Amino acid sequence: MAEEAEKMEVKEEEVKEEEEKVEPKLGVYICTGCDIDKLDIEKLVTVAEEEKAPVIKTHPALCGKEGVELIKSDIANEGVNQIAIAACSPRVKWDIFDFGGCCVDRINLREGVVWTHDIDEHTQELAEDLLRMGIGKVQKMEVPVALEEEIDKSILVVGGGISGITAALAVANAGYDVNLVEKADSLGGWAAKFSKVTPQSSPFREVEDFNIQEKIDEVNANPRISVYTSSKIDKIEGQPGQFNVSLNDGAVEFKAGAIVLATGWKPYDASKLEELGYGNPNVITNLQMEEVLSNGFKADSVAFIQCAGQRDENHLPYCSSICCMVTLKQAKLIRQQNPDSKVYIFYDHMRTPGLFEEFYRAVQDDEGIFLTKGNVKKVDINGGVVLEVEDTLLGENINVKVDKVVLATGMISSMEGVPTTKEEQAELAEKGIEFENILNLDYRQGPELPLLKYGFPDSNFICFPYETRRTGIYAAGCVRQPMGIKASMDDATGAALKAVQCVELISEGGTTFPRSGDIDFPDVFLQRCTQCKRCTEECPFGAINEDEKGTPFYNPMRCRRCGTCFGACPERIVSFKGYSVDMVSTMLKAVSVPGPEEEKPRIIAFVCENDAYPALDMSAMHKLKYSPFVRIIPVRCLGSVNTVFIADTLSKGIDGVLMLGCKYGDDYQCHFVRGSELANERMGKVQETLDRLMLESDRVQVKEVAITEYDKVPEIINEFVETIKELEPNPYKGF
Repeated sequence: MAEEAEKMEVKEEEVKEEEEKVEPKLGVYICTGCDIDKLDIEKLVTVAEEEKAPVIKTHPALCGKEGVELIKSDIANEGVNQIAIAACSPRVKWDIFDFGGCCVDRINLREGVVWTHDIDEHTQELAEDLLRMGIGKVQKMEVPVALEEEIDKSILVVGGGISGITAALAVANAGYDVNLVEKADSLGGWAAKFSKVTPQSSPFREVEDFNIQEKIDEVNANPRISVYTSSKIDKIEGQPGQFNVSLNDGAVEFKAGAIVLATGWKPYDASKLEELGYGNPNVITNLQMEEVLSNGFKADSVAFIQCAGQRDENHLPYCSSICCMVTLKQAKLIRQQNPDSKVYIFYDHMRTPGLFEEFYRAVQDDEGIFLTKGNVKKVDINGGVVLEVEDTLLGENINVKVDKVVLATGMISSMEGVPTTKEEQAELAEKGIEFENILNLDYRQGPELPLLKYGFPDSNFICFPYETRRTGIYAAGCVRQPMGIKASMDDATGAALKAVQCVELISEGGTTFPRSGDIDFPDVFLQRCTQCKRCTEECPFGAINEDEKGTPFYNPMRCRRCGTCFGACPERIVSFKGYSVDMVSTMLKAVSVPGPEEEKPRIIAFVCENDAYPALDMSAMHKLKYSPFVRIIPVRCLGSVNTVFIADTLSKGIDGVLMLGCKYGDDYQCHFVRGSELANERMGKVQETLDRLMLESDRVQVKEVAITEYDKVPEIINEFVETIKELEPNPYKGF
C-alpha cells in the first residue's frame, strides 16, 4: 500500500508539472527607426511569417514607451513568451527590453547591418539571415531559474596587517560579520614597525605619524569581527556562499560567504646583492633603515641606491612602486634627526605618482639632500664606503664617500614561492623542500590561487582589480601588487566591498564579473560523460572538482558562466538555458548558403561579447564598413566555442569561420583568463583536421581584438573575406 501511495504521489507530481508547463509562443518585433527602414521591411516580415511566428509586428521606435507597451501587451494578452526583437545592438537599451519570465533575443539590425553596410541585395540577405538566426535562437532558449541555496554572508579576511585590518573594518561597518585570521601572535603586520609614513593627506609634503594600534583597538572592539591570531588555515572547501573553513588542526571551524586575501608582502633577499656591498654592517636595506630610524639615528652622510635588485632580470624584473617614496621619507627623517647630515639619492627613475609629486618637490627643496640620476657601478667597502656612480645628470662620473649605504630593495608577494597546484606540492615534497600553504583550498586545480607573472594573484589586470581566478576570493594590498600604506588601505576597502557584492549576488543565484548577476548556470548530462577531464582541467576558475574516476562535480557558485567547459566537452553534454549546442547549431542552419555559381561566399564569425563585439558596435557608430557576406554570432567567450560548431559550419557549405577574441599571453586581456588562448589551441587542432580532409586550413582563423581596436575590426573581417574569395568555394555546398 505504501508503495502504491508513493507511485500515485509521483504520478500526481508529474501531472502537476505537466500542467504548469507554459506553451511557447513566439513574437517577432521589427523596429523601423534609426535607419532600419532603409531595409525592405516587408521582406523581413515575410521571413518571420515563413518561420511561422504567430505574432509579428513592426514599430518605428520599439524602445519608446509605445513600443515597450506593445510588447508588454502581447505578453499579457497574447501569451507571447519568446520575443525576438530586431532592432539595435543587444549591448544598448538592455534594461528597456528586459521582460521577466520570457526568453528574449536581440537581433542587431542597426549597428550590425544598416550602419555598417551599403544597402543592397547582399545587405538585405544579411538582415534576413540574422532575423532567421535570432528566431531560431530564441525558440531554443529556456528561462533560467536561479539557484536557491542556503547562503552564509560572513566574510573571511586572511592576514592581519594594514590591508586585512582595513578590509575587516570595511566589511563590519557595512553590516556583515567577519572572521579575521592572522598567523602571527598579534595584528599589525609590517605597518606596526613604522612610526612614520609617507604623506597620507593634502598637501602631501610632509612625513606623517602613523599609529596602527588605533585601528587594531577598533577591530578588537567591533562585535562583528572575530579575531584569530597565531592561526593557520587547514582547509577551505566548498564554494562562495558556502565555504567551510577549518583552522589550527580543526580546533576552529566556521562558514564564510567570500574571502579577502590580505597576506601582504615579504622583502627581497638582499644577500643576493653582494655587488652592492650587502653583508657589510654599513650597507643595509630600506627595511633595516626603518628600525634604525625608530631607535634614533645620527650619521654624517648616507647614500641611497634606488632599484637595488629591481627592474633587473637577474633579480626582480618589476618596479615595487613605493620604494622611491620610502627613500624620500627616510631622507627627510635622517635630516630631522641630524640637521648637519648629508643625504645622497642615486636613482634610475624617480617615481612619485599623482599628488606625491609634491613630496618629491619638498625633498628637492632640502639643501642637505642631493638627488641625481646615475648608475651605481661599484660599492667599495674597503676603508670606508665609497660609491662609484656613472652617467649622472652632472654629465660626469663621481665617487662619493659616506657612512651608510641604504639599498632600496623590493617587495615580493607573500604568495611568491607557494606551490599553487597539487603537482607542485608533490614535487617540492619529493625534493625535501619545505613550504607553507596559505589558503589550502580543496579544489581539484590546486590548493592556492593561480598566479600571474612574478607571483602575484590576479584575474584580469585591466578590467577587474581584486578579482582572482577563484570566484569569491579577492586579493588586496601588497599580496596583489606592491603599494604603500595609503594605497593598501584603499585597495583593502575595494576588495572588501567586492566580497560583500559577491555574497549578495550569490544569495540571488547570480554570478560575479564579468557576467555580473547572471543566474544561468551549466546543466550537465553526466550519463554521457567519458571522464576525459577536459572541463575540470580547462575551467579558468576551478569551478569543477572530480571524483576518483574523473567524473566532474560542478560547484555552480564558483562558476562565472564563461562556457569554457561547454566549449571543451567533446561529448557536448554541457549546456545553459540561454546558451546551448542546439541553439548555436539552429542558428547555423538558419543561414542561407548560395550555390557555388552565385559567387556569394558565406562566412560565420564567432565574436567574443567582451571585447570584439563592443568593438564592432563602436565601428558601426563611426560608420566603418565591412563585408555583408559575414554572419556574426556573439559568444560568451571564445573558450565557449565548441569544435562541433566549426564542423557544423563547414559541413553546411559555409566557406569560412572567423573567430574574434581577446588578446592572450602574459599580458592577456581575456575577461575569462584563458578562453581565447584555449580557443586558439583548439583551432590549431581543427586546422590539422581540415588539412587531412583536403580543406584549406585558412578557412578557419582566430584573431585577437582589443575593445579599443574598433577601427581595425572591419579591416580584419574584410581581409579574411578576401582570403576566402581566393579559395575555391566550399566543396560541401549543396550537400
